[in-house]
Amino acid sequence: MKKILGIEFGSTRIKAVLTDENAAVTAQGAFEWENSLVGGLWSYDMNDAVKGLRASYGELAENYEKKFGEPLTRVDAIGISGMMHGYLAFDGNGRLLAPFRTWRNTNAKAAAEELTRLFGFHIPMRWSVSQFYQSVLDGLDHVHDVAHLNTLAGYVHSLLTGRRVLGLCEASGMFPVSGGEYDAAMLGKFNSLLRSKGVACDFGALLPEVLPAGAAAGVLTEEGARLIDPSGRLEPGAVLCPPEGDMGTGMVATNSIAPRTANVSSGTSANICIVLEKPLKNYYEEIDILNTPDGHPTALVHTNNCTSEINEWVNMFGEVAALCGAPTDKGELFTKLFRKSLESDGDVGGVTCYNYLAGEPMAGTANGALMTLRRPDGNMTLANFMQAQIYTALAALALGIGILDRENVKIDSVTGHGGFYKTEFVGQNATSAVLGAPVTVMKNAGEGGAWGVALLALFTETGGGSLPAFLEKVFAGTEKTTVSASEDEKAKFQRFMRLYKAGLAAEKLASESI
Repeated sequence: MKKILGIEFGSTRIKAVLTDENAAVTAQGAFEWENSLVGGLWSYDMNDAVKGLRASYGELAENYEKKFGEPLTRVDAIGISGMMHGYLAFDGNGRLLAPFRTWRNTNAKAAAEELTRLFGFHIPMRWSVSQFYQSVLDGLDHVHDVAHLNTLAGYVHSLLTGRRVLGLCEASGMFPVSGGEYDAAMLGKFNSLLRSKGVACDFGALLPEVLPAGAAAGVLTEEGARLIDPSGRLEPGAVLCPPEGDMGTGMVATNSIAPRTANVSSGTSANICIVLEKPLKNYYEEIDILNTPDGHPTALVHTNNCTSEINEWVNMFGEVAALCGAPTDKGELFTKLFRKSLESDGDVGGVTCYNYLAGEPMAGTANGALMTLRRPDGNMTLANFMQAQIYTALAALALGIGILDRENVKIDSVTGHGGFYKTEFVGQNATSAVLGAPVTVMKNAGEGGAWGVALLALFTETGGGSLPAFLEKVFAGTEKTTVSASEDEKAKFQRFMRLYKAGLAAEKLASESI
């Protein structure tokens, strides 16, 4: 039996999965971690990244030994995934020059806007180039000491292999990619801009090497093996695939890498990624252009906020249940509350809410502000409240969907994945109401990015070739469910959105005031 290890550094969990040669999961492990505000910016401690790497692998190895009666000493291939985008800057000695900036930060508005005008191509605030240039605009001293930049997945990969490389999708979240490489014309323009600001560097030389899916991206070194497994049991030598971000692994984990396919990821953040048949006619602030791991252009609508506020409310309802002498399993509580939303009124009781724990660029808010609004004649029931929470998790996403409709982007299939879909039917039904299209969830949807990057590692281990053909074999016969929202459900969501849009002015004011 082959042993393929995938590790994902997600926004709330670091998850490890082990699969066999048929991509069936044989063991798992996880470690919970949280972001925090450091100097006003969202960040994770890189010491926690190493701690989580070891803890998630350690739990996986323990589960493997219990299941198979032998210690886990060797793996054939490894893949590393992480939260896409962000900013990790290092000097020539590998010293981190500034706290890791995550995708959640909205501090680089000036940089992103200037670069978008310069390139004639939308550059989001969370991309590495935006964060670097914002540091230049802010006059931060560390920019003169930067020897190389990386993403979270690329950084962990370098610790394990000694190589600074990225997969195509992940690389396209650092700087625009064209023809499998960083866009040379845009690099030239950016280098000229940097020189005009007194920063003499070749920005392209700061970036990791770009590799397509299937390429061998290094082998696990002795130091890397000890980093993962301090016990000394894990042997070096496993091949690693190019590290990818959660966008790329989400495409792979849902078999959504062919043109006219799409996947919706709904967790701490939400996004829809659509593989394009041809480039968009124009560029838009709301739409990011990335690549699939094997090089097709994709259109991404990304929101900073999705389920975090739902989690907080479920926790509070759990406290209420315990206070009343009826403590309830958290998973069971999620399921019951999600299902209760199906009893909501046709106008959701005139209730709307905003789940902006962080700033939401799709809505034009730079800061987080959590708010619930209700018409005075509204009906505040538990069902309506939960329906509003479920709809608002996707509402910012809906703000960008209309643009792709106007560009006549066609979608043949949509696959949903993420914790939002753990409760049967409810999340799919809401997402279908938002997109106006059937939404499919596969039985393995909960495996997420760790499983997706394990598939990429297996693809590399088997010699590469055609990624779509490889995935067709993997997903053949996969159990799945498809939900199409009723016309009544679509109309209910549109009523919610009218109130949501009407209240955005109040939400923006709140985000500026508190």
